[in-house]
Amino acid sequence: MEEENNNNFEVISSKTSNANFKQNKQNKQNSFGKTVLIPFASGIVGCSLVLGTCFGIPSIKEKLVGKQASTVQTSTQTASGTTSNLVSLSNFSNTAVFASNKILPSIVGIEVSYTVTSNSIGSFFGYSQPQNSTATATGSGIIISEDGYIVTNNHVVDSTSSNSYYELSKATSIKIKLNSDTYGDDATYDATVVGQDSQTDLAVLKIEKTGLTAAEFADSDQAVVGEFVMAVGSPLGLDTTVTQGIVSAVNREVESDGTKYTCIQTDAAINSGNSGGALINSDGKVIGINTLKLSGTGVEGIGFAIPINSATDVINQLKDHQKVLRPYIGITGINLDEQTAKRYKLEVGVYIKSIEDFSPAEKAGLKAGDVIVKAEGKSITTMDELNEIKNSHQIGDTITLTVNRNGSDKDITVTLEETP
Repeated sequence: MEEENNNNFEVISSKTSNANFKQNKQNKQNSFGKTVLIPFASGIVGCSLVLGTCFGIPSIKEKLVGKQASTVQTSTQTASGTTSNLVSLSNFSNTAVFASNKILPSIVGIEVSYTVTSNSIGSFFGYSQPQNSTATATGSGIIISEDGYIVTNNHVVDSTSSNSYYELSKATSIKIKLNSDTYGDDATYDATVVGQDSQTDLAVLKIEKTGLTAAEFADSDQAVVGEFVMAVGSPLGLDTTVTQGIVSAVNREVESDGTKYTCIQTDAAINSGNSGGALINSDGKVIGINTLKLSGTGVEGIGFAIPINSATDVINQLKDHQKVLRPYIGITGINLDEQTAKRYKLEVGVYIKSIEDFSPAEKAGLKAGDVIVKAEGKSITTMDELNEIKNSHQIGDTITLTVNRNGSDKDITVTLEETP
């Protein structure tokens, strides 16, 4: 299957012990300039310091320009003899303070505990028994309702992993630490996982507490390059940490562990444990959820946040259904670009390798060996393109696929069903 790979990226998730060992090793390799794309949960079992993600904030122009009560304007004479007005940024810090004070009651620290079973060499030969120990990892979260719902990254709470040397259990406990200035020094609560979605790297948690301050969401589609932003979270377990930067890019496509994300890029300082925290604007409203960062020799200040507009529907579905309801076709496909199609004397498109039993594809009459050349009248060459069109529809909708079968094109209507 033709896959689009970028060898400059290696996924290192600090949610497992193995990730930490890999990160330590990678740090040595980074002297050769290799870059690493990583999530931001603090590592477990002797965690190494892993750089974190980004956060965004709408324009502060209204707060800094044209308001005589809060800004100072001075006139200076230029070399050409013209007069230019300079706007003082003396109120810049007040903007940051305002935004921080607004969001901090809605930001939480997350501590996740696991059981680690270490396998010594002797245990493979029956000379000794595997040893169990407890490990912890930290991350961040955002309160989204007054009755205890919290959103974070899925990789913060989903940690099952294993290799030849250890096995890492699912989370044995999840602790939520609320802002001490708002809720008191002992405001720590047990949390349960309401729903998780690995495809979007989002999860919703719940604590038994009411009267919380929910974060306000902004319209992340309005984020612009150069806009002032702030990253808020609990890096390295340091609760209520705030850093600032700008929106470096919008609609930035990145790939991690085979999954593509469209993100807001920022240069706000990020460290391990920022995963799941907020990217906010100057109004203290959330425009993104900190998720990924590039790290390596010669790389600095490149972090990524999931835009809140794209996260909102996922969050609501996780709250209501404990999962994301996605439309489903039921095929396994192979990407056919021009070179590959020519080699096998096929049309450019998506080659259907197999069809699942009782799936919408089978019911519609699709067959293994068909090449999907169009979806809804749009030419496609990859499964990603097909999935994008499919996911723009709802369960129960119909889509028209144009397939090439034995040299002839044929339109087939498929009724989308819920992913089993």
